Amino acid sequence: MSKKYVFSVQSVSEPLRLDTFLSKQDIFSSRSQVQNLIKKNQVYVNGKMQKGSYSVREEDLIEVELSDEFNVIIPPENIVLDIVWEDDDILVINKPKAMLTHPTVKETTGTLVNALLYKYGYDGLSDINGVMRPGIVHRLDRNTSGLLMVAKNNKAHQHLAEQIKIKSARRNYLAIVHGNFENQTGTIDLPIGRNPNHPEKMAVEENGKPSVTHYKIIEQFKGYSYVELELETGRTHQIRVHLSYTGHPIVNDSLYNPNSLKVKTQEQVLQAYKLKFTALKNDDIINLEISPDEDIEKVLKYLRSNYR
Repeated sequence: MSKKYVFSVQSVSEPLRLDTFLSKQDIFSSRSQVQNLIKKNQVYVNGKMQKGSYSVREEDLIEVELSDEFNVIIPPENIVLDIVWEDDDILVINKPKAMLTHPTVKETTGTLVNALLYKYGYDGLSDINGVMRPGIVHRLDRNTSGLLMVAKNNKAHQHLAEQIKIKSARRNYLAIVHGNFENQTGTIDLPIGRNPNHPEKMAVEENGKPSVTHYKIIEQFKGYSYVELELETGRTHQIRVHLSYTGHPIVNDSLYNPNSLKVKTQEQVLQAYKLKFTALKNDDIINLEISPDEDIEKVLKYLRSNYR
């Protein structure tokens, strides 16, 4: 469901951009939020899509389609944040398992965003990704733990997003998977799109978006492997889909792996453990690394004892 807002331009005393005009309306929090709506083709002028730079004219009829997320209230919550690194523009959180990165229309509490709003407020986070995702530049699945960058302002958000786009930011993961690999290192280059039969899942699809994952073996057991992975692209569920499709599903990933290990974990044994990016100020290169999480340590102990 969506809601449509209509604005009629009564008079224009000087040239005024479309995005500037809309940002002055009470329902929007910022110009960047409006620009995001324009990019998503949710804004029409006299029935036609226009760029943000379009100069509005008297009697223009502007229609904006807003999804349900604009009617959802995201409450700040006093949830402890594990802050690994922080400066005036950026912070890096070690997100725990069982936590959504950001709210959805159906689930509005207990997420990382709720915790961020309590500590920083909307004014202390970027708003480029809208009211549901303040500060969020990239995301981790609910049951994937690890390092996640958060932007405190729009300039920092654009700075980090560009690094991800040009692949200068490096995101490395640890995973324990089924099966053994022929080569110690390799690359999985397969397009990913929405699974046509299961909307909650992604899949390797011929017409999907280009997706590239690099892997390196850390340790091998009988029928299992401990691997490091690096994302070149960042599609939804990318690592999980790529590994499952190539015959190496992640241990205890119930969505993409029908077989579970005897060791109980909070879903997939996958962690974002290493991060490299450039800070906004002084272009300092930031290298961060955290220890393997509890699930990885638990499964490794079990495999080293039983599958040598």
